[in-house]
Amino acid sequence: MEKFLQESKASSRVLSTLSSREKNIVLKTMAQGLRENKVNILQANAIDMQLAEENNLTLALKDRLFLDDIRVEAMAVAIEEIASLKEPVGRVLDGWYADAGFKIEKVSVPIGVIGVIYESRPNVTADVGALCFKSGNVAILKGGKEAEHSNRAIASILQDVLEANNLPKGAISLLPDSSREGVAKLIKQDRYVDLIVPRGGEALIKYVSSNATVPVVKHDKGLCHTYIDEDADFDKALAVVVNAKCRRTGICGALETLLVDTTVAKDILPTIKEAYDAQNTEIRGCLKTQEIIEVNPATIEDYDTEYLDNILSVKVVDGVEEAIEHISKYGSGHSEAIITENYTTAEHFLNSVDAACVYLNASTQFTDGGEFGFGAEVGISTNKLHARGPMGVSELTTYKYKIYGHGEVR
Repeated sequence: MEKFLQESKASSRVLSTLSSREKNIVLKTMAQGLRENKVNILQANAIDMQLAEENNLTLALKDRLFLDDIRVEAMAVAIEEIASLKEPVGRVLDGWYADAGFKIEKVSVPIGVIGVIYESRPNVTADVGALCFKSGNVAILKGGKEAEHSNRAIASILQDVLEANNLPKGAISLLPDSSREGVAKLIKQDRYVDLIVPRGGEALIKYVSSNATVPVVKHDKGLCHTYIDEDADFDKALAVVVNAKCRRTGICGALETLLVDTTVAKDILPTIKEAYDAQNTEIRGCLKTQEIIEVNPATIEDYDTEYLDNILSVKVVDGVEEAIEHISKYGSGHSEAIITENYTTAEHFLNSVDAACVYLNASTQFTDGGEFGFGAEVGISTNKLHARGPMGVSELTTYKYKIYGHGEVR
C-alpha cells in the first residue's frame, strides 16, 4: 500500500505541471479509447451482470451496473465534455499589492491525490478518472466488487492512454487492495492522500467518515422531497413528480417523499395516484392521504428511508412551513423541490430549505454533473465544506498564494 501511494504522490507532481492543451489531448484520446475497446468493456460487464444475477442483486443495483453501447458512448462523450471545460488550474482568483510593495496572487491549484470509494456504477471509473486528470489530480479508485471486471477494463484503457503519452499510469489507478482492510488503510494515509470521497450506501459513508484521518467530502444519501403548494400548476406538478420518482428510481436524486398541501390534496392526489399506478409505483401515505386515496400506511421509518426503489412516501401538510419543517427533520441535504406559481412562497422555500440543491418547478433528478454543465461529477456532496452539490473540476481544486517581491524584508 505504501509503495503504491508513494507512486501516486509522485504522479501528482507530474500532473500539476501539465498544460491545458496536453491534458485535453490525452482526455480526447481516452474517449476514443473507450469507443475502440467497447467490445472488451461490454464483455467484462457481461461477467459482472451474470454474477449480479447469481448473487440476487436488486433491480436498482443491476440498473446502475449495466452497460450497453449507449452507456459506453455516454462515458466517451462525458470525457470529451470534460476536455472542453475551461481550465480549472492556474486561474488567478484574486490579486492585489500588499502595503509592503509586493504583489499577491491567489491561484487555483490541484488538491493532489484523491481517493474515491463508490459502488455499482462502472461509468464512475471513467468520469472520476477524467475529472481528476483535467483538474491535475491523481485518482485512486475503489469501486464495488459487483463491478470489478467492468472497472478493470475501463481503468486499463485509461492507463494505456496515459502510458502512450509518457505519463505515469498511476495518475488513474484502482486501489490494489480492494478489501475492507484495504479501504481501512487508504483512509488513514494522510501522508499521501489529500481527500477521500465516499459515494454509496449509508453504512459506507458512516464507516469512512468515522474512521478516516484523511479529509472527507461525503456523497451521502439522497432523501429527496417535492412539495406541491396550494398555488401549484397541477399539470406541471404531475409531470415533475412522476419524473422525479420514476425516471430512474435507483439514483440519489430520485424523489422519495411527496408533500402535498392540504388545500389541494383532495383535488390532485387521485390524479397523482393514477399516474403512479401506471408506473407500478407503491405509495405509502399518512392518515390524511389514506382518507383520499387507497394506499399502504406510511410509518415514521418510511419518511426516514431512501428507498432507491419504485416506492414513494406521501404526506399531506398544512402549508409551506410544515413542508419545510418535515424536510428539515428528514431530509439529507441533497435535493429538495417546490411546485408553485407563487413567487413569494417559492423564494421563502428556496431560501429556508437547507440542501445542496433547491428546485422550483423542476425534477430533483436534474442534480447531476452533466445536467449542470460540469461534464460529469465526482459525486454529489452533502457536505457544506469545501464542496456542495455536484463536484466538478472546479471543486477538485484548492488554491495557493503566489507572492512576487523585489527584495522586501519585514
